[in-house]
Amino acid sequence: MTLRFWRGWSIGLRMAFITMLPVALLFSAFVGYSWYAHRAQVDEELAERGRILARALAETSEYNVISGNLSDLRLTINGLVQSDTSVYRIDVVDTAGRSRVSVTSEHPILPQLDNRWYEAPIRKQVVWINLFSDNGTPHVSASSDTRPPTLTTEVVGRVRVTMSPTNMLAKQLRRFRIELALAALALAASGALAFILARSLTVPLREAIAVLRRIRGGNVRVRLPVTTGGEVGELQASIGEMSVALDDARQDLENKVAERTRDLLASRNEALRADADKRKLIQKVNSIIEDERQAIAIEIHDELNASLIAVRLESQTIQLLANRAPAGPEVEQIGAKAQAITKLALDLYANGRRLVRRLRPEVLDMLGLHGAVEEMVNHYRSAGLVFDFHTEGDFSQLGNALAISAYRIVQEALSNIMKHAGAGFVRVSLVLSEASDALQIEVQDDGEGFDPARASEGIGIIGMRERVFALGGSMQVHSTPGEGTLVAIALPLGGASEVS
Repeated sequence: MTLRFWRGWSIGLRMAFITMLPVALLFSAFVGYSWYAHRAQVDEELAERGRILARALAETSEYNVISGNLSDLRLTINGLVQSDTSVYRIDVVDTAGRSRVSVTSEHPILPQLDNRWYEAPIRKQVVWINLFSDNGTPHVSASSDTRPPTLTTEVVGRVRVTMSPTNMLAKQLRRFRIELALAALALAASGALAFILARSLTVPLREAIAVLRRIRGGNVRVRLPVTTGGEVGELQASIGEMSVALDDARQDLENKVAERTRDLLASRNEALRADADKRKLIQKVNSIIEDERQAIAIEIHDELNASLIAVRLESQTIQLLANRAPAGPEVEQIGAKAQAITKLALDLYANGRRLVRRLRPEVLDMLGLHGAVEEMVNHYRSAGLVFDFHTEGDFSQLGNALAISAYRIVQEALSNIMKHAGAGFVRVSLVLSEASDALQIEVQDDGEGFDPARASEGIGIIGMRERVFALGGSMQVHSTPGEGTLVAIALPLGGASEVS
């Protein structure tokens, strides 16, 4: 059974309670028994003295009652009453119940409800002696005659003794008070001893609790001396051993954490260096690719297209000569072949122009980023999409590498929209802010969207992200299924100059 009333008590108060509870019970039992014993002693003594007095007075007052000499009896009874403080009243009554003698004590005794009275009969003894024998002759006693005389009794009155416990209780009360004072002194001594013993137990426990709180607060290296024996001493020793073990474990853990931190910092620095190198490599590769594209575009434009122009001119010359030659089937066939060659040269030239435009948009060099993106938007607008194209800032100051990267990023974003979004409206925003020293690019559509937490990034988004990170920029993709996608990119203006 759980004692709820002492849940909030301290261990010292509990120890004092445990120690004093039996002592208090013994004290209460002793006090109760002592008072009961004193009362019982008073009752027994009163009963014994009352019966003795009643019998003694009954035996000695026979003659006075019979003879009527009540004055001597009154004096005797009065002296007895005044000498014995436990006697409250003595009455002598006749057989008819009339009071013959009544004496009340002059001592300060108050009538009480528990006054007790005791009675004894006053007997008159009559001795009958037969002076004649059975044959009528005078009786002469002989030595062999053992017959006793005939005795008869007669009750001539009663003696009633009323006893009062007042004075006897007062004496017993004085004794009881002395016993109570001694018992209370013993109880106080027991309480003081219980307090000392409880304190001898609680002080080490308080010290142990204080040490545990310091350990909980982080100060595990504490010293707790063993000041007592038994379980408390074992507790103190265990706390001391635990403190040493915790301090050793903490030192070991701190060393491991420091070592692991150094390893992590080294790994982080290595990863950062590797990431920086990767970004530089990606930017360098992109730059090389763009340069190679430009070289291929120039080669196609300057050499292949020039060759195609020469082939077209030669085929036109052949056709002209065929037209001048005499008519015949061979001449007509030559003219047809020359015309076919001219058409094929024109188609190859157009394809070359388109390939050059894909490899290196000429409009980027002629009109800058703004014009190039606007031409791209117009190209996709012909596919049936509604575009909102917005620009802010002077894009003529952009570096060639940053402009090409921005163009490729917008190109990849619009290509993803055309392939996967199923959108009807697209907003493209280019903002060049000198305050933030960055180029802000936003491409937003109202297409199907996707859940970024579940859908994996495609190759297009990964390529855009790597191109952005290679320039030291940031990229965020916000999309909700059924509500479209927003791609927000920030490219620092000095990001492209770091790669050599």
